[in-house]
Amino acid sequence: FAGTINQAGALEFRVTAAAGQSTLARIIKAVEEAQGARAPTQRFVDRFSRIYTPVVFAIALAVAVIPPLFMAGAWFDWVYRALVLLVVACPCALVISTPVTIVSGLAAAARKGILIKGGVYLEGGRHLDFLALDKTGTITHGKPVQTDAEVLAPQFEARAQALAASLGERSDHPVSRAIAQFGKAQGLVLSEVDDFAALGGRGVRGTIDGEVYHLGNHRLVEELGLCSPALEAKLDALERQGKTVVLLLDRSGPLALFAVADTVKDSSRQAIAELHELGIKTVMLTGDNPHTAQAIAAVVGIDRAEGNLLPADKLKTIEALYAEGHRVGMVGDGINDAPALARAEIGFAMAAAGTDTAIETADVALMDDDLRKIPAFVRLSRQSAAILMQNIVLALGIKAIFLAITFAGMATMWMAVFADMGVSLLVVFNGLRLLRK
Repeated sequence: FAGTINQAGALEFRVTAAAGQSTLARIIKAVEEAQGARAPTQRFVDRFSRIYTPVVFAIALAVAVIPPLFMAGAWFDWVYRALVLLVVACPCALVISTPVTIVSGLAAAARKGILIKGGVYLEGGRHLDFLALDKTGTITHGKPVQTDAEVLAPQFEARAQALAASLGERSDHPVSRAIAQFGKAQGLVLSEVDDFAALGGRGVRGTIDGEVYHLGNHRLVEELGLCSPALEAKLDALERQGKTVVLLLDRSGPLALFAVADTVKDSSRQAIAELHELGIKTVMLTGDNPHTAQAIAAVVGIDRAEGNLLPADKLKTIEALYAEGHRVGMVGDGINDAPALARAEIGFAMAAAGTDTAIETADVALMDDDLRKIPAFVRLSRQSAAILMQNIVLALGIKAIFLAITFAGMATMWMAVFADMGVSLLVVFNGLRLLRK
């Protein structure tokens, strides 16, 4: 993640980012921001302390002054009780309980390869009840291979694969790259592509030898008005096999179709099963065709699958789930996922294979692209919440007991010190238990 070491040989390379923009540098920056972001419980404790502290000071002052002045009490006894009261009621344990627990949780997550960008997300993970997932590179390996090719225009029999590979070479989408790699493996000579453009959720466009070509999915063919019943039948047959189909087109119509297949990660099946055990429902959102989406969803056990989605469509789906009253998380790795990642309650980026945009937009980065990290994150969030509540109850409960003893006149200064420092140490050690989770 931080760089490369060349022990022997020569490398030719082009620098695309400065050292301060490396994954390691982004991790350091994110950790610093995480430590500065206050969790909801911490904000509540801080607000509570701002009221609690002056109130306790006022009560201690009254205990020290009122009995000697108006009740003929001994000054030494009542001033001593007031000091004991101040030490007992000191909010140190209460204030420190939350940040210690949150930092411990963030550190425990980082050890597992889960980079959380703030305590607010660690604490919010326990509320998730619906998780949306991208398909390519998230549920699948994101390394598809070309499995089928059919030339639809006889005059392009010799050129179709080379044209498709030339366009695919310029794209960063795994499906396009699979076609490009297949073409290069066949030893084809790739052409220069001018005026290249990526069409989000549809495919790519470029000019080769003065002619404009498209390499895109079913949606793009329909938008260009170049679809036909015969073509629909060919696409449907391949899509029902769980394959992704893209077409090479020029102004006249489809020239060739290419089918690409990806493999499902073994970890995806286990991750979905663990999420269901935690009571979290799942939906797959993909720009791929609905038939392939349904086939992949059935293999891994996802509850729902929606295909042919543009980035805006994924965002609308997240908003629709919110409207139904769900607390929604989103998992993705590409630029197309960024709007949905930003809108979700918690966005998860597959950081090892993900784009910079997805990583920067997300709230949690999974550094080794293992979906099982998400149920681990949810469990850690629930454990953190439980320990937070334990710490608050410990801090307030023990102090309440000693305050009662103080007002009864039985408390001594060493008891007060125990109630203050002892409870502070208790909540610290209790919070540090998360490091073993």
